[in-house]
Amino acid sequence: MAASEKARARAEQAVGKAAQAVGRATGNEKLIAKGHAAETAGHAREAKESAKDVGRP
Repeated sequence: MAASEKARARAEQAVGKAAQAVGRATGNEKLIAKGHAAETAGHAREAKESAKDVGRP
């Protein structure tokens, strides 16, 4: 299950980066902020899953 969560985290990061890019292209500050939030959530999820793997052999 950890692999699927890591994939979900990377997908969240990608969606966030895409939203930021669209927001910058259109000048939409709200979309940039939402993209940044999604990317940050993805990084947090990835860190959580990586921390779980530290104790595994």
